[in-house]
Amino acid sequence: MSSEKSRTLAVVNCAQLVTLAGPARPRIGAELRELGIIEDGTLVVRNGFIESVGRRSHIDADCEVIDAGGRVVMPGFVDAHTHPVFAGTRAGEFEERSQGATYQEISARGGGIQSTVNQTRAASVDELVTAGRRYADWFLRTGTTTVEAKSGYGLSLEDELKLLRAIKRLDAETPLRYVPTFLGAHTIPKEYAARRADYVSLVIDEMLPRVAQEKLAEFADVFCEANVFSTDESWKILSAARCHGLGLRMHADQLSLAGGAKLAAELGTITADHLEHTDADGIAALKSAGVQPVLLPGSVYALGSSRYPPAREMIDAGLAVVLATDFNPGSSPTPSMPMILSLAATHMKMTPAEAITAATINAAYSLNRGPQLGSLEPGKIADFVIHDCDDYRQLAYFFGVEHAWQVYASGLSVTLRSSAALR
Repeated sequence: MSSEKSRTLAVVNCAQLVTLAGPARPRIGAELRELGIIEDGTLVVRNGFIESVGRRSHIDADCEVIDAGGRVVMPGFVDAHTHPVFAGTRAGEFEERSQGATYQEISARGGGIQSTVNQTRAASVDELVTAGRRYADWFLRTGTTTVEAKSGYGLSLEDELKLLRAIKRLDAETPLRYVPTFLGAHTIPKEYAARRADYVSLVIDEMLPRVAQEKLAEFADVFCEANVFSTDESWKILSAARCHGLGLRMHADQLSLAGGAKLAAELGTITADHLEHTDADGIAALKSAGVQPVLLPGSVYALGSSRYPPAREMIDAGLAVVLATDFNPGSSPTPSMPMILSLAATHMKMTPAEAITAATINAAYSLNRGPQLGSLEPGKIADFVIHDCDDYRQLAYFFGVEHAWQVYASGLSVTLRSSAALR
């Protein structure tokens, strides 16, 4: 261990030390509003892990003291649904949508996911890593320290492996933590349009075995939708993924009520994501199976829709709700979790406290990282952020602002905005 990493830090003068301390599981119901706030708190970090949290106390002489300046200190955001590695952009399609074209219309004529697939296939691993480093910096600057990272823009054996290898490199070469997910079942690529069954077989018989053999992913995902992968196809793919030891995630009920939530419950997936069209029966099924819903209001906003997922109904039903950005080049080109907090409060009527819990500790548990990340408790990895505000509610209230003043990963400073004056 380097001497830099082995140093001891004490973060003092925290207006609110938002610990998220609580039961060692995802939070539900009223627990979502319990942030474990310590006023005038102190956070002590040793060897990259949290040693103690509490009120101002004795600090060892050899401790490096960081004055938070009366700011909010809280865990780094855990973004549990992103597509952070791709080539090119779809700014042209964004302009088309502003003139009335729908996402489905653009996809039908060869745009959408296929457009990004074409550009990504033409890129090298080095080029994808270079682009990914730029986005990693964006995540860190907005206070995110861990992302779930999906493939899905290759849609061939070698190109999906290329994406997952790029994700592995980014995890090793940037301060951002990446949790890799294989999403070969993102859409049917154009060369398989007339032979869907062959592509499903390719995912099951060739892609999944190689991904598992090379240990390139922890999870597998599928876009379950009427015009993408049917519930039957999704069941086959995810069942095969489970046989290879991968955890299961699922894009469900995003564009229509296609039975995705019910299938997620039947399979016992870890998460069901999107859920804009999920009904009361789907919510009840998710609850009975213990599936965590990952809600993505950024994609609803970016597509110009008004149908947000029914967060209040899910919370009232006792589901351990998660919020994520869905960062991707087509339907949600934002890495900003504070923007997602604001959308959750204004359009889904989640309180700021509920939104923060959904974007930290609940998200960490959805990635099997709850024991290590998502809250500021002794023994956990010291991923934390000093935000330039003195009340956690301001993170959602002042939207479109980079609140993060200093970001730490494993106790090391990874970004600093020096323009903010100390209070």
